[in-house]
Amino acid sequence: MVSAVIVAAGSGTRMGADKLFLEVAGLPVVGHTWRRFDRHPEIDEVVLVIRKESLADFEALAEQIAPTKPHRFVEGGQERQDSVSNGLAAVNADCEWVAIQDGARPCTPGAAITDTLAAAREIGAAVTAGKVIDTLKEADGAGRIARNVNRTHLWAVQTPQIFALEIIRNAMAAVREQGASVTDDTAACELISQPVALVDGEGPNPKVTTSSDLLWVELLLRQ
Repeated sequence: MVSAVIVAAGSGTRMGADKLFLEVAGLPVVGHTWRRFDRHPEIDEVVLVIRKESLADFEALAEQIAPTKPHRFVEGGQERQDSVSNGLAAVNADCEWVAIQDGARPCTPGAAITDTLAAAREIGAAVTAGKVIDTLKEADGAGRIARNVNRTHLWAVQTPQIFALEIIRNAMAAVREQGASVTDDTAACELISQPVALVDGEGPNPKVTTSSDLLWVELLLRQ
């Protein structure tokens, strides 16, 4: 069984509003994210990790998108890693694999989910990512270029990040035991020396962070 844990407990206040509920291409941002996982043939259930005060909004969203897969809402924690742990604790007892997804990443291609799941099944963990193509520079303390950074082996990680349930639970337990702080779930795997496969998403998979992202996301969703 494969469960999707959609992390949607952030405030998103840097945009002056909850970015997850900004409407784009006919649905709130998080509605597109939820629907992509609900419609994916290899996903069996969806767990949405949310803020307590947004429960009514998510219940209304459920009526709007009419999901076909079982779903449940779980309250988020203080930090992202706490929200992920809460989501992991709420998956179905039969869950073997879990796909962790940013709620604000509404354009994830179905093929990226499929390919990342396949890669995770080979070694236990995998992440959708894109090779860094921009020229990178390291700055000095005065905001000037200090040196060029070799991008040959650099990747920008995205979501979904997919794991065997036992592996990611052990990794998050290590985070708590060591008092570590991680904003990325694959970083937790580093603490237990768990290898993670990089899977080229081979398509746009932007995260809505600023208002300028909405135009790009709107175009992708309407296509």
